[in-house]
Amino acid sequence: MDLKLIKKIIDLIAASDVNEVAIEEGDFKIKVKKLSETPQFSYTQPMITQSPQSTVPAVTQNTESSNMAGSTTTPVNTIEAPIVGTFYQAPSPDMESFVKVGDKVQSGQTLCIIEAMKIMNEIESDCSGTITEILVSDGTPVEFGQPLFSISKD
Repeated sequence: MDLKLIKKIIDLIAASDVNEVAIEEGDFKIKVKKLSETPQFSYTQPMITQSPQSTVPAVTQNTESSNMAGSTTTPVNTIEAPIVGTFYQAPSPDMESFVKVGDKVQSGQTLCIIEAMKIMNEIESDCSGTITEILVSDGTPVEFGQPLFSISKD
């Protein structure tokens, strides 16, 4: 559920005569309850941790060596999941993947979609380079901070 929507629900409860609202959507549960003149709210979300939704992925800098002597190094960006959800390589099952191993990508290009609470979040590349590895299978759940792609910078 979108954090803006949660804030809107809390504001609506605070401004109304309603004292309590409970919403369940899959594993997501929220209960908003007025306890006194000054509204106090409780929020629970069992088994799922969710950060504010953003299309800007977290990036980890790594270096890989082409041989053990370390004569050449290639800078590699690891694109990580910014939210918990389900990883999809294409916009729909009957369409082609956003990217494949070996594809050149530009900064801001969509790499995949992570579905969280029925919201499709496009994950974009933060750098230009070549996809060297796709670290997650299509349709699988991902955790916050889980590596999704390796991109070697050009």
